[in-house]
Amino acid sequence: MATGPGLWNGTINGTWDGDELGYKCRFNENFKYVLLPVSYGVVCVLGLCLNAVALYIFLCRLKTWNASTTYMFHLAMSDALYAASLPLLVYYYARGDHWPFSTVLCKLVRFLFYTNLYCSILFLTCISVHRCLGVLRPLRSLRWGQARYARRVAVAVWALVLACQAPVLYFVTTSARGGRITCHDTSAPELFSHFVAYSSIMLSLLFAVPFAIILVCYVLMARRLLKPTHGAMGGLPRAKRKSVRTIAVVLAVFALCFLPFHVTRTLYYSFRSLDLSCHTLNAINMAYKITRPLASANSCLDPVLYFLAGQRLVRFARDAKPPTDSTPTTQLRRRLGLHRFNRTDTKRTEDSASSENSRQTESTPPGGENTKDIRL
Repeated sequence: MATGPGLWNGTINGTWDGDELGYKCRFNENFKYVLLPVSYGVVCVLGLCLNAVALYIFLCRLKTWNASTTYMFHLAMSDALYAASLPLLVYYYARGDHWPFSTVLCKLVRFLFYTNLYCSILFLTCISVHRCLGVLRPLRSLRWGQARYARRVAVAVWALVLACQAPVLYFVTTSARGGRITCHDTSAPELFSHFVAYSSIMLSLLFAVPFAIILVCYVLMARRLLKPTHGAMGGLPRAKRKSVRTIAVVLAVFALCFLPFHVTRTLYYSFRSLDLSCHTLNAINMAYKITRPLASANSCLDPVLYFLAGQRLVRFARDAKPPTDSTPTTQLRRRLGLHRFNRTDTKRTEDSASSENSRQTESTPPGGENTKDIRL
């Protein structure tokens, strides 16, 4: 395609693209000065509140941790850190792409964005694999579902993401143009080709592979949960229907938050390197800017999603109340405590027997009606 000064200097009733590399196309970006401050502001408020509540429950109310709660804690911590950085971006876009802060702070804000993004993806992947093992290989999941293994995996996830996102601190920079200071979310023009290659590697390693794993896990789980129970009447049991709905919500949220952002960003970076018209580049630029708030929205959706996914954190928070007073009736309390202990032991024995009967029922020929539904 032939291009000339007239094409590259054309305008589309918009403002100078102060977010990128100084191309001579003018992009219609008036919408983002309303969309991004409003959306980031909403995500900041909701994300901080929801994740603060989640962290409070984890640290102050939840007594027993398993693999899922360990991953959720680190997911909430990552989301809270990201939400805490959003006020600077709200101010930046509300001022029309003007960054009055330091270059170091610009690098840190962009670094937190991508770190939160990929930590969320990897911790969602860990939770998905853990649940998949619990449904397909329940005995094996008893070992790998312990909290100490989950803590090691969480440390490895943080180390991997921090190492992979460290180049962002090198690429991201600021520049002065037309009396404004721009906080780029890519790189300087001379490093843009290297940044595109780096982003492609991150796309494959930290998005495509985890997304494929999550998809496979939930397809296998759905097949197992949708498999009809022999002797059951009236369709799927309520527990299975809830589990299937949870699977659908997880996949929908993942696809809504992460997939559009990565697709449009890949197209945006690729098309900026091609010889395309300003109209085409403007359309891709608009789609990319619109999907940014979607990627940020996972900070709000993660806590809600896993509260609804059967983690029972709200019930734990309600039931795990500390003793309120101390009275002289020590012997009576000890007796009551012993009585509760005996009742608990009896209940555990009954539960163990019920679980053993359930395993025997699953191993018997079709026709058994006492098979216990698998709960996520």
